Amino acid sequence: MRKRFTLASLVAGISFMALSSAQAVEIEYWQYVFETRVNAMDQLISNFEAANPDITVKQVTFPYADYQTKVIASQAGGNGPDVLQFFYGWLDKFQQGGVLQPLDSAMFPTAEIESDFFPIVSAIKRDGAYYGLPTAVRSLALFYNKKLLDEAGVTPPTTLDELVDVATKTTKTDGGGNILSEGLTMDMAGQDHQWWREVLVRQMGGEPYDADGNVAYDSDAGLKALNFYTDLQTVHKVGLTGFMDEGQAAFKAGLAAMTIDGTFRLGAFRPITDFEWGVVELPANAEGVRSNYASYFANGIGSSATGEKKAAAEKFLAYISSAEAMQVWLNVVGELPARREAALTEANLADPIYAPFLKGLEYAHTTTFVDESAQRQGAIDMVNRVLLENQDPKASLDQAAAAEQAIIDAAKN
Repeated sequence: MRKRFTLASLVAGISFMALSSAQAVEIEYWQYVFETRVNAMDQLISNFEAANPDITVKQVTFPYADYQTKVIASQAGGNGPDVLQFFYGWLDKFQQGGVLQPLDSAMFPTAEIESDFFPIVSAIKRDGAYYGLPTAVRSLALFYNKKLLDEAGVTPPTTLDELVDVATKTTKTDGGGNILSEGLTMDMAGQDHQWWREVLVRQMGGEPYDADGNVAYDSDAGLKALNFYTDLQTVHKVGLTGFMDEGQAAFKAGLAAMTIDGTFRLGAFRPITDFEWGVVELPANAEGVRSNYASYFANGIGSSATGEKKAAAEKFLAYISSAEAMQVWLNVVGELPARREAALTEANLADPIYAPFLKGLEYAHTTTFVDESAQRQGAIDMVNRVLLENQDPKASLDQAAAAEQAIIDAAKN
């Protein structure tokens, strides 16, 4: 009989032959702390345990800042998780740390993964093997505060020029010119580094990396993209780096008319009651060129999982990457299902909130990171040197490109 992770038997709870119905098995699932993600996983674990009384799943969480270090250290000590969540951009680092084992192709057939999931899943494939499966995928969109836009007599922007215009008209300042409410958030540590890299650089006519994965944004297009971004603060004065610490915090407080963020923010924004908010696609450039950034967290099986624990881990992974689990994740977290069939439903495509993100997936790019955290920090530092240290934009761009290329070169050697 062909084994397939989408078979109803896996979700319904029929045990694998490797599992003994007479002996309970406990496995650990690890992820970082993010309230809606933890809540969603609690629901999925409850559902799974009800259908599989011979398996207990213990959820273990860590602060985001500590998560990667904890995972790598635990595997080195031989006490790592059986199933763990990881950002696709961490795969190479986790491989070097011996964290993950490749998925068994007999249990998770490659052809079925690639036919059922969005193409970006290939970012966690190495040497013909997959190292995990996503429950959800993310893209970016522009969130807007309907109340603040209505007060200014403007509508959500569709182009970059309109974005600047709407942001200008919705920015509120005091008598000294200090920003009281942003027109557009400035948050490179959030999702703005993705917006700059995969959207603005391309809209200015360039590419962030070449076909070999080397830095290519140290170009006229990259400089135009950097200037466009930093001008939002230095010239147009519609946003301020560090305003209320985070862009999403300013938006939730009603002190930002617009913010660029991902689908994962939907769960955090839904409880807002002080104002109505909406979502539109990221603005196109003057020629109508659009781009987006798509990403995901995957779930993989820890390298130390063997025997009955590995069989239980495979069964749990099959469930949390099922269409049923993806619907729970969509309802609780707001992230889109990673399976095409589950995501591209008539209801989702007609939904005013989900539709802009789904449309963004059609023209999105997925950055191939070799060290996601270090590469992200390089983009943050690049902008901070311009905004906080008054460094020449081209000099800062060249410095960032050289530093990131060194990271890429080190990973190749």
